Amino acid sequence: MPEEPTRAVPGRAVVARRALSEIVRDAALGSYGVTGLAEPTLLARFRARLGMGSRAIRVTLHPIVATEVWLTVAYGVPVAEVARQVDSAVRYGLERALGRTVGPVAIHVQGMGGRPYTSGAPAVAPRSAAGSLRVDPEPVPTPSHDDAAPTTEAARPSATAGAA
Repeated sequence: MPEEPTRAVPGRAVVARRALSEIVRDAALGSYGVTGLAEPTLLARFRARLGMGSRAIRVTLHPIVATEVWLTVAYGVPVAEVARQVDSAVRYGLERALGRTVGPVAIHVQGMGGRPYTSGAPAVAPRSAAGSLRVDPEPVPTPSHDDAAPTTEAARPSATAGAA
């Protein structure tokens, strides 16, 4: 982890817009309830399918750092809370990387996607009486150590062993 500078250093640092987009992408996708990034327009979706790049994240640097993110949210989660968490994560990541305050962060929810989030224990089907019977596998025959022909007699479970 890089250390924070203790004094001002003369010079200039250049940060690529692609690096900032990756920071925003990691922050957004790492937030609870986000299932993926979405393209803002139909044309952008078409371009993304052709492999011509994604338009789901826009970062502008001048005069202030402004960000727009298009994403999809999982079913069953509060959309406003997910947007607040994404906003907070994006701001934190950019401020830490740039060392300056971040302007507006616009979160656009394009839709719902993925599997629904549930609270509590997962639903389990009740066990039936037939499902509670235990069937032991057939025992494997043990090889004989004599020179005589090996015997393969094995005790088979009785069909009436579990019946009362």
